[in-house]
Amino acid sequence: MMQNIHNAADLAPHYDVVIVGAGPAGLSAAIEASNHGLVVLLADENQSPGGQIYRSVEHASDADLGRMGPDYATGRTLLERFRQAKVSYAPSATVWSVGPADEETGDGVHPLEVGISLGGIAQPIAAHRVILATGALERPFPIPGWTMPGVMAAGAAQILMKASGLVPSGRTILAGTGPLIYLLASQLLRAGVFVTAVVDTTPAENWRSALPHVFSFATSPYALKGMKLLLDLHRRTRVIRGVTAMEAIGSRQFSTLRVRKGNKSLHIEGDLLLLHQGIAPNLNLALAAGCDYLWDERLAAFRPAVDVCGASSVPGVSIAGDAAGTVGAVASASQGELAGLSASLALNRIGRGAYEKRRNQLARKLARALRGRTFIEHRFRPGERFRVPKDDGTIVCRCEEIETGKLREVAALGAPGPNQMKAFTRCGMGPCQGRLCGLTAVELLAQCRGVPPGEVGYYRLRPPVKPVTLGELAALPHTETAIIAVAGSVERPYDGAQGELRPPRRAPVPSALTCPILAADRVAVRAFSPRLAAAAELHAFADEIPASTAPDGKHGISDRLGRNKGYARRRSPLP
Repeated sequence: MMQNIHNAADLAPHYDVVIVGAGPAGLSAAIEASNHGLVVLLADENQSPGGQIYRSVEHASDADLGRMGPDYATGRTLLERFRQAKVSYAPSATVWSVGPADEETGDGVHPLEVGISLGGIAQPIAAHRVILATGALERPFPIPGWTMPGVMAAGAAQILMKASGLVPSGRTILAGTGPLIYLLASQLLRAGVFVTAVVDTTPAENWRSALPHVFSFATSPYALKGMKLLLDLHRRTRVIRGVTAMEAIGSRQFSTLRVRKGNKSLHIEGDLLLLHQGIAPNLNLALAAGCDYLWDERLAAFRPAVDVCGASSVPGVSIAGDAAGTVGAVASASQGELAGLSASLALNRIGRGAYEKRRNQLARKLARALRGRTFIEHRFRPGERFRVPKDDGTIVCRCEEIETGKLREVAALGAPGPNQMKAFTRCGMGPCQGRLCGLTAVELLAQCRGVPPGEVGYYRLRPPVKPVTLGELAALPHTETAIIAVAGSVERPYDGAQGELRPPRRAPVPSALTCPILAADRVAVRAFSPRLAAAAELHAFADEIPASTAPDGKHGISDRLGRNKGYARRRSPLP
């Protein structure tokens, strides 16, 4: 039976497999791995399992299940299997780092270490294998006015509907592209919401690239469900297609959506605007762990580089589900099973023959689930005009309120990548850490430079990838090297044989080879010490972190800011 863990003290020091994310991929990976006898920990930020697609399905009433549709209800079967599995489940847990085990504090047996915060306490957990099933994020939709009150992401509205039973009370407009925009409109209509219009921004030219894949789509389950959904929507609300420009208008609050369709300009009045133009893999934890990634032109997004079983470029780290590429709930579950099976083989819990038989079975299941996905990806690929705003006054980075025009100015100065753009403008440095602006900033820079987004690269991400309090970090165990990095020396204990104190071990001149704060991407979270509890002391090492490095190996700060010579200027000496 599944064991619920709510306190960090109840976590074991190590597990065979740590899985991050309790959506279809994470749940299926946990079930598969536990079936082969692995000791599994599944950690998830939400209070209950299911991820976004099956959010709160265990607590949904019959009326809720009817409104959300049959695909949502199937999540109960998966969750029942998970509840019966022999796994440890940590809800409301924040996983903020994944990386190699520390040489000083590691046990020498488990090669990976996962940083987890649970109940206000941070704790490093050792693991043989890690499976990242962190799902996907809604793609940024930067149109003029998208940050004003009364405008929100369609996915957020769906979360409120599933988790709390909340629905909009006024005139609601849905705008964008992708299957979710139509699904959510149908769900809101069933809940009695007044949907004024569905504004479709899908480029008409997408049909050209989608048509070669129409047969596989027609023979997939998506076709019939999609046709029923569209017929129902056309019968119950207004659907406007062929839109090439949009602007949210209002005095202090959204009141009107101005759209351009060909040579015509339309004004649609409403109280709430829900925006959506597809999803993209949630990369932050995978990239902070050092996993290789690539630009997927079909998705118009970055995704991690993985093999058919989800193995990444980092030994022992696998990625499954929408975190590896948008594949949908059913395919995500199959990918999770493959990742759990591969972990079982790697840890010698299943023989090669049994593994091959099971893998072939899961591969066939995955192929059936993926049928029709290629058509959907081509058909609903968001247009560049909505991915990269033309208006210089449109905000790209919501956290730091950085406008398109400012980013174009920085691009004109010769910034080679988003890390340099971040140094100039702080774009991507806010609480979201680039989740809401990263793709837009990268494509805008690539457009200005006239190169593919893959050549520009993405933000260089480092742990912690989620907010962690200084108190949590300070309570982590300290290595001698980390203490020296912060305090400058470590006092030696009294040497009884010699009758004198051993000399303290002092810090050498800081360099990228001797100081863990300077040395690597991990920023050595253990370098935080109780001495740093006073915020006044933080500035002593704040500038010691090396500047980011662009994918092409160039320095992280452009020549116009001055080349980084190993580490940034120190504001004050180490104490």
